[in-house]
Amino acid sequence: MKALLWFLLFIFTFSNCQIGYATTNVQDEEAINARRIELYKKAEAFTQIPWFYFAGIDQYERSARRGRKDIPREQGTLSIYFEQGKWAGPLNPQPEDTNPATIRLFGGYGKDGDGDGKASVHNDEDVIMSIAHYLQSFGTSHEHIKMALWNYYRRAKAVDIIVGNAKLFEKYNRLNLHDKVFPVLLRSNYSYKNTWGDARGWGGRRIHEGTDIFAGYGVPVRSTCYGIIELKGWNRYGGWRIGIRDLNNVYHYFAHLSGFAKDLKVGQIVEPGMLIGGVGSSGYGPPGTSGKFPPHLHYGMYKDNGVTEWSFDPYPQLKMWERAERAKLRQKK
Repeated sequence: MKALLWFLLFIFTFSNCQIGYATTNVQDEEAINARRIELYKKAEAFTQIPWFYFAGIDQYERSARRGRKDIPREQGTLSIYFEQGKWAGPLNPQPEDTNPATIRLFGGYGKDGDGDGKASVHNDEDVIMSIAHYLQSFGTSHEHIKMALWNYYRRAKAVDIIVGNAKLFEKYNRLNLHDKVFPVLLRSNYSYKNTWGDARGWGGRRIHEGTDIFAGYGVPVRSTCYGIIELKGWNRYGGWRIGIRDLNNVYHYFAHLSGFAKDLKVGQIVEPGMLIGGVGSSGYGPPGTSGKFPPHLHYGMYKDNGVTEWSFDPYPQLKMWERAERAKLRQKK
């Protein structure tokens, strides 16, 4: 019974934390990404707003859709989502209206992006040009775009995640940034098992929101993903810890570190395999407390769906990344 429950949990975790588009092979993925970039560049040409902002919004929405039941799955290449009231206008008696004139009359965001005389929320050309018009109405600078995003989402975390996505796309100039690695070097002497959900008592009763990877003090800890450092510092539970947000709206939490890699700072871009700190035993007290438990890395994962954020079991992901990395190493030999 327990094995069945863990299997179902793995399926739930995997389905909610992947990039969010169905492909059958690498060629399909490349074709979809090429079409997306084509749409982003069209919006860039029209507004002079860099393409990576549109990519950041689209990626945020794609990831959010996978964690929510109140938003329909995308019907086209893009995942940018307009609520009915926003697309057709809040007082429009026809929530599925595709007439650009009446949409404009009722203050809706919907635009005709491909010149067919219709503004359909299910048409990629219409969707990208509609979000482009909306952003452009605030201005084209970085600060203007942030203002537009805040006005649309009314959520600071949404703005930060989208801007972080855009920052990653700008740096690497591509969309496929979903590689993962195991958080410690595979040649290290380490061990771990599934302890997510176990009871914890220090500081009050709570559940264990992660997987503990036991290793020697100072063993290098690596970023598992492409992402942005959201948090760095001390926490009385986690000690010295780092939080990294990836392109799937997943927050990767590294705790009980012995210290941080040199010059690491909040807002910095990290890559899979990049050194971020060392295994330690910090935490369970005021800043500097250490040695209350054996050295280990507490690794947690949290999913954001555009409304809230919750912890999920990282163990299946860790096993998958560990196997994949070992397979790559074997191929190089």
